[in-house]
Amino acid sequence: MSKDPLREFLTRHSRLFVLTGAGCSTASGIPDYRDADGHWKRTPPVNFASFMGNESVRRRYWARSLVGWPRVRAARPNGAHAALSGLERQGRLELLVTQNVDGLHQAAGTRQVIDLHGRIDQVVCMTCAHRSTRAAVQERLLGENPHWDPLPALAAPDGDADLEGLPFEEFRVPPCERCGGILKPDVVFFGESVPRARVDQAFEALSRAEALLVVGSSLMIYSGYRFAQAAASAGMPIAAVNVGRTRADPLLTLKVSQPCAQALAGL
Repeated sequence: MSKDPLREFLTRHSRLFVLTGAGCSTASGIPDYRDADGHWKRTPPVNFASFMGNESVRRRYWARSLVGWPRVRAARPNGAHAALSGLERQGRLELLVTQNVDGLHQAAGTRQVIDLHGRIDQVVCMTCAHRSTRAAVQERLLGENPHWDPLPALAAPDGDADLEGLPFEEFRVPPCERCGGILKPDVVFFGESVPRARVDQAFEALSRAEALLVVGSSLMIYSGYRFAQAAASAGMPIAAVNVGRTRADPLLTLKVSQPCAQALAGL
């Protein structure tokens, strides 16, 4: 057996479809969602129906986001992002599909990226569809809630923060500046569907690829797992770099149980 089976896999298959998840960004200081067994480390993320239908849920979400967003904004690409960008520069990347919403692949220089679940640095009005930057919304949140800015909190995934036992009912959430509608980060919440165009574009690229490389994802949600299913059905080899179990373990050609930046170092 090769001393470096991942390098051998990547050498053997020159056109890669890459699917990344939260484990790709943990070395950048953004926590992931699941433990090595694929179980939630904390309460699952906010549900779309609850966010839209309950003002108290929105207040709690945006209060935690006000405190947690600066950590995501300050995050920088790590070695895993750099290695995947390098594969693209070598002409070996058919497409990179990320389940992450942090934009770090683009910051590392990768161009052919589909943000499957959207981008946390963008905000959309659910009534008029007007878009604004998360940075601009942060200024409005701080203007309405200046006393929340210095609150200490542990970082949670995707710009969340572990704040509990606070008077969330006092938190003021600014409405859309154009129509007064509900503002929501431009990411796919639980209970929402990924836009069909993104999925179709990803499957089209998968059909042109020679192999699937999964980086930092347990594939526990169907949104990402379906690409492993499709690759396996097509007889496509699949390699996964992930610490712990993945839902696709029975489908894998190769499993590398190492942190992503460590496993991809030197590619």
